[in-house]
Amino acid sequence: MHFQPGDRIPARLRLWSLSEDVLVEVGPGGDQLVAVTQWGEVTIDDASPLVRESLQRMSLGPVSVQNLPVPWLRLQPVLERLGNCVVQSLGLDDEAGPALSVAPVSRQARFWMPEDIDHDRPIRLSRFMTIRASYGQLLLESPVTHHRVILHRPMVAWLVGSLGCATTITELAALLKIAEPVLADMVSYLTASGMVLTGGPERPLRFAEDDDPDLVLWSPHDLLFHARSRMGRHNGHAGAVFPYVGRLPAAPVVKPVPAGRRFPLYRPPLADLAATDPPLTEVIEARRSSGHYSERPMTAQQLGELLFRVARIRRTTLASAAGGASYVTSDRPYPSTANLYELELYLSLDRCAGLPRGTYHYDPREHALTLVNDSEPELSELLDTAKISAGSTQRPPVLVTVTTRISRLSWMYSGIAYSTTLKHVGALQQTLCLVATAMGLASSALAVSGGTAADQALRLDWPAEVSVGEFVVGVRP
Repeated sequence: MHFQPGDRIPARLRLWSLSEDVLVEVGPGGDQLVAVTQWGEVTIDDASPLVRESLQRMSLGPVSVQNLPVPWLRLQPVLERLGNCVVQSLGLDDEAGPALSVAPVSRQARFWMPEDIDHDRPIRLSRFMTIRASYGQLLLESPVTHHRVILHRPMVAWLVGSLGCATTITELAALLKIAEPVLADMVSYLTASGMVLTGGPERPLRFAEDDDPDLVLWSPHDLLFHARSRMGRHNGHAGAVFPYVGRLPAAPVVKPVPAGRRFPLYRPPLADLAATDPPLTEVIEARRSSGHYSERPMTAQQLGELLFRVARIRRTTLASAAGGASYVTSDRPYPSTANLYELELYLSLDRCAGLPRGTYHYDPREHALTLVNDSEPELSELLDTAKISAGSTQRPPVLVTVTTRISRLSWMYSGIAYSTTLKHVGALQQTLCLVATAMGLASSALAVSGGTAADQALRLDWPAEVSVGEFVVGVRP
């Protein structure tokens, strides 16, 4: 919608509604109202029919307080009690429905409209804001706020798209041909939501988050990932809710064995290990990360023992999910949430006596390796990247690349699947490191990976299976 000089400027309407999951009931004694929300129950002392009717209307969609049967001064304290459940919308009287809505996403959400913003004061999007499509609408979200913004009209999306760099309300109104009072009100809502920032009075082109030492050190994607994988700053489902039961079957407990040459691995006698291994405390105290190796290669027996002690399947069990669906879990030496074990191991061998050079997939059920790639250029790229990441002058004898079949987790867990798989990578790397130390091997977890090159070299079906961690091991110098 473009406004031309002389056009009628539509009136702006402040609209109120309750979040979709809020249920308002009369309390047991009849003298109170109880609002049942995702954050818990909220007791409202004013249980008069007019207040109850007003809240019921708000539960059906955005309404203007002027159209409610109770005076604003009486309704205001009720809405303040329900602050983390009230959706604030901006409407224009030239069209039905709001232009944008600011919806709470956390228990701490409270909405205050800012004082009139100087139309010549610099404004800009927060660098932490993200925009995405959801069910035919555009959503603005940010890990540093307690609200999300729903854009109902293209006009607001044009505004948001023009705020990537510092500008002013006056400049934007002329650029977008939107009446300045209308644009100013949209900016006010976006500012109240935390998606748009205003420049400081003394340094107009500097914004608060630019100089906040607690925010400067966070990258936008890291802070968003943290906020969305922990409870408290979003209102999406989280935890073991089995979101895909009835739509998709559970992923198999192990990846189907790929085609290629098979190499059964050595299985050490556990009784001998128990009798000869150093004590756990000694192993922990002796553990050191090292990217320096002897010229002697590892042996297939050592590799077989390492994998047997860390990652083999000891047993499988049938488990039941919500809705009666079943899935298979497994028991392995390293820990995994709910025994789902979504991680896969690939071994890129540079020097391992008894096994040809190449890249292998580890089968934890049969305790065997399958050669998946014997390309020398791809193997060299993986090993050279690992050498640099380890800060070493020589290629690691063995590079272990950890991948995840994320569907093993996301079939059960909502919102925390990827953060959980990264925790599992850490648990696996710790177990690998301790066992390698007990065996007298040099080892190190890597912080930087081959990324796309690794996914291609391992012949992964991206994004069903993606690489998530690396570990190197060899004989001590």
